[in-house]
Amino acid sequence: MISVVLLGAGNVASHLYKAFQNAKDVDVKQWYNRNIKAIDSYKNDVDITDDLSSLVEADIYILAVSDDAIEDLSKQLPFENRLVVHTSGSTSLYAVDMKQKRGVFYPLQTFSKDAEVDFTEVPLCVEALKKEDLPLLKSLAKAIGCKSHKVNSDQRQGLHLAAVFVNNFTNQLYRIAHEITEANGAEFDILKPLIKETANKIETLSPYMAQTGPAKRNDKKTIRRHIKQLESDHHKAIYDLLTKSIQKTHGRR
Repeated sequence: MISVVLLGAGNVASHLYKAFQNAKDVDVKQWYNRNIKAIDSYKNDVDITDDLSSLVEADIYILAVSDDAIEDLSKQLPFENRLVVHTSGSTSLYAVDMKQKRGVFYPLQTFSKDAEVDFTEVPLCVEALKKEDLPLLKSLAKAIGCKSHKVNSDQRQGLHLAAVFVNNFTNQLYRIAHEITEANGAEFDILKPLIKETANKIETLSPYMAQTGPAKRNDKKTIRRHIKQLESDHHKAIYDLLTKSIQKTHGRR
């Protein structure tokens, strides 16, 4: 049984708590948040606290807080030489205070408050300053059904940067597409099968090989028509930038 103390109450913390509660080999001994009202609804299921001095002993302390809060919170922990990990993709391993055994437990997934997450489909990137701490992090990942990936800080930060492109930026493009369909009285839902097929395609093809469309074909007439259709200068700039990026990749310029 792996004992855990969870610190933080955001989306990542909430989803991890649910995953830990459903895992037979994990015991969430305590849940801390500086605003205890945020976790008050769980008080009948787990020991909750807003007092760092009352933290109990556990195998792993997970700082599932904002990137900016990791360093300060780890400094405030009233003990030393225990395994303390954060869940950030972009923050250094060394943000955890040096008096602790330092590590990272980074679930590479998008977490929204009301969206269920299947942790069996979540890659778990683990990192530890001392290699003897890695097996425990891998065991914790396995306990919630995740496949763990041992990464170093550069690899993890590169993955996080790449994730911004495939998730956050892509979602913004969905938002722009939604605005375009609304402006033309069409239903955005009609695009959903295309969205799914585009994602499915890279299961068997590289993104390079999967690319289609007017930019790759260098269909200048269609490209000019699209830019003319766009009413927003902001959208025109995005269309032009991405078109040129595709053309450069595929040698069309």
